[in-house]
Amino acid sequence: MTATDERSVPRPTAEELRRLAEEAGRELEDAPATEILRWAGETFGARFCVTSSMEDAVVAHLASRVIPGVDVVFLDTGYHFPETLGTRDAVAAVMDVNVITLTPRQTVAEQDAEYGPRLHERDPDLCCALRKVKPLEEGLRAYDAWATGLRRDESPTRANTPVVGWDARRGKVKVSPIARWTQRDVDAYVAEHGVLTNPLLMDGYASVGCAPCTRRVREGEDARAGRWAGRGKTECGLHG
Repeated sequence: MTATDERSVPRPTAEELRRLAEEAGRELEDAPATEILRWAGETFGARFCVTSSMEDAVVAHLASRVIPGVDVVFLDTGYHFPETLGTRDAVAAVMDVNVITLTPRQTVAEQDAEYGPRLHERDPDLCCALRKVKPLEEGLRAYDAWATGLRRDESPTRANTPVVGWDARRGKVKVSPIARWTQRDVDAYVAEHGVLTNPLLMDGYASVGCAPCTRRVREGEDARAGRWAGRGKTECGLHG
């Protein structure tokens, strides 16, 4: 069955997906990341994708091993570091995945014209909504499930991330295959498999987002302390 054929099959209802997510979350809690991704690929077929910020390509690499040709969705906000775009291009070139780049409705210049320049400074929540949240919601419409690289050890807001959960806002199954991993686990996997990582991770950045809203972290800081530093904001809205 082709991807087009799979997408023409009647889609499960939101309630069916929710029950499936909750059951899988319990059954797969202690499963290896590749097993979680294999389950997702077998369950959803072409209606499953991996999302990646291109901070690293760990989840994309894991998925490529068990779901060759899987869609890897990347949000190009218009504010990314060149290193991030370079990582995306490298992933597309060397991994057995299908990289799909999503863009906001407006270019940065068009957004500046409508909302005023440097919206990210004046209203970062609105900027994230326009350049991240809305494009992702539109891009995920073709899918019933999506994978993220969220880990429980990244921040207190992510401490309860299930390996498979229910994304009620989008009505989709949300898969976080490395939720139980630590940074040490990530580093070991990268070293063992030669996985592509964003060069900025070697230059003092522990978490890489849009350039205007990301700084290097200081010794002893939380891994996400460099995101929206000096503000109460800790998430872009994609995951909460």
